[in-house]
Amino acid sequence: MSKPTRPIQMAVIGAAHGLKGEVRVKAHTGEPMALADYGPLHDADGNRFDVVDIRPAGNMVVVRFRQVSNRTAAEALNGRALFVDRSVLPDDLSEEEFYHADLIDLPVRDEEGVLVGHVSAFHDFGGGDIMEVALGSGRTVLVPFSRAAVPRIDLGKGEVGIDRRAAGLLDEDGGGAGGGAGAGHGGFNPGRRPRGPKDAGGNR
Repeated sequence: MSKPTRPIQMAVIGAAHGLKGEVRVKAHTGEPMALADYGPLHDADGNRFDVVDIRPAGNMVVVRFRQVSNRTAAEALNGRALFVDRSVLPDDLSEEEFYHADLIDLPVRDEEGVLVGHVSAFHDFGGGDIMEVALGSGRTVLVPFSRAAVPRIDLGKGEVGIDRRAAGLLDEDGGGAGGGAGAGHGGFNPGRRPRGPKDAGGNR
């Protein structure tokens, strides 16, 4: 597969490990060793990375990629994000599971059905998932991605519902924002069967 058209971040490369091109990798799968199960990975520029060896290392994994043969090349990859295309991830999700990529560009409406904007991104600053909403004015706001703040995700209708008070948006004007992005709640439960990157979707 070439560069993903609907990229899902699966991992971030860390420091070089040893002299033969191995790297430490932070995997975003429920089970870090499952990173090797999704086929070739690509970076944002479309460069391909094939896993040829992987082993656990605490909460990370040590990986040898076919395309990386020495420490100098490995050191140059520190901080590189790796992706797969959404199409390689399973669709057998429960009613309360979502992939963030499936919700991107969905409109966001409040409890009265007023259009607020659209989801433009998701972030995790260490305290749980945050949903970024682009408003009609061009500004963006950050909303806690919790059941209280985002009580409704309707893939059938293609929209995300928020509670203005819980989301901290009581002072924001509604309406006037079209299209946008939406996302899924939280991360995958590491105790479940690995399905994909835990910060690409999960359970509400």
